[in-house]
Amino acid sequence: MIPRYTPKAFSELWSDKTRYGIWLDVELAACQAMETEGVVPKGTAASIRAKNIVLDPAKIDEIERTTRHDVIAFLTHVEQLAGEPARWLHRGMTSSDVLDTSFAIQLARAADLLLERTDALIAALATRAKEHARTPQIGRSHGISAEPVSFGIVLAGHLAEIKRGRLRLARARQEIAVGKIAGAVGTYAHLSPELEERALSSLGLGAETVSTQVVARDRHAAFFAALALLAAGIERFATNVRHWQRSEVGEAEERFSAGQKGSSAMPHKRNPVLSENLCGLARVVRAAVTPALENVALWHERDISHSSVERMLAPDATTTLGFMLERCTGLVEGLVVYADNMKRNLERSGSLFFSEAILLALIGKGLGRQEAYVLVQRNAMKAFQGEGQFRTLLGADADVSARLSAAELDECFDLEHSLRFAEQIVDRAIRA
Repeated sequence: MIPRYTPKAFSELWSDKTRYGIWLDVELAACQAMETEGVVPKGTAASIRAKNIVLDPAKIDEIERTTRHDVIAFLTHVEQLAGEPARWLHRGMTSSDVLDTSFAIQLARAADLLLERTDALIAALATRAKEHARTPQIGRSHGISAEPVSFGIVLAGHLAEIKRGRLRLARARQEIAVGKIAGAVGTYAHLSPELEERALSSLGLGAETVSTQVVARDRHAAFFAALALLAAGIERFATNVRHWQRSEVGEAEERFSAGQKGSSAMPHKRNPVLSENLCGLARVVRAAVTPALENVALWHERDISHSSVERMLAPDATTTLGFMLERCTGLVEGLVVYADNMKRNLERSGSLFFSEAILLALIGKGLGRQEAYVLVQRNAMKAFQGEGQFRTLLGADADVSARLSAAELDECFDLEHSLRFAEQIVDRAIRA
């Protein structure tokens, strides 16, 4: 994480202060559950809470330089602050009980922050899609003019994708919100499944089905894959913005604010910098997927090869995606749409995009599909090469005019007919 791409909420979530605070919450939740089972004196957790101890991350780090063990350093510091009652903390537990359970809480909180930001992006896309449901735009296949769409339909496609990304993230949040308080190698040798369930429930978590000594890392891999897919959806939108803003296209552009500068050398420049930034950051989020998958295959009941990876992976991937969601929402809300340029680009092909309508009309008159294709294509190619207007060439083609009257040809050149379901498509994406 670097400050430039770090929303405040994520900075606080992944801070040492928050992390150690959650560790203490886990220890106290386990202690409380142990009191219920009678293995720890009643009131132990309450007496520690009553001391209102303030953890010092710097002091814990100082202790760790000697112990070479972060959880032992943490427990040592807590015992220094809380005194005698703290000796009951961590009874029958292993480090992963604290680390994995705390990590689950942080990931779940990160998911909540991401879902909140995803909802804002969804709302922005829905608003703009509805606004432009009937704004005609040329659809493109292979980057080449295809058939008409509306800009609202295009935005609705992005809306539907981000909604699917939200659904995956919500599912991943549910899957990741599990911890473990099962002791070394997960056999509850000095604990019990009931104690674990009681403690985790108080923390808002479920229990890992079979934890070994750690929570299984396929859960985490699924979580980071969900982040990557959401980032990829943002990247697809940003890539389209970059195309729409090209000088030769000019259909939409990022909002250019007063005082903004596009180039240190060329004062006329208005660059799609936000979209390019989003495309770059998507690579960072995607990069988390491979190491997350590689973390799945730990040795036997556990090793710690995943630990160093996750210390970097989780803050970077969640924070970067959080920033991307905020930036993309602002991009959508401020996107400047040039409907006249969309119409101009639509008309540049001289109505060639109605070729399929002509093809289907000829087929409807009894002509074989391939024969009809040849008739339409030969006139389309003439129009493409500047030998006349597509509609005029078709009307002058004896093979076409023998089958389609002038009125029937005119009916094929109907933009309203092409976009008659535009609002329905947009509304379906909004309702989904």
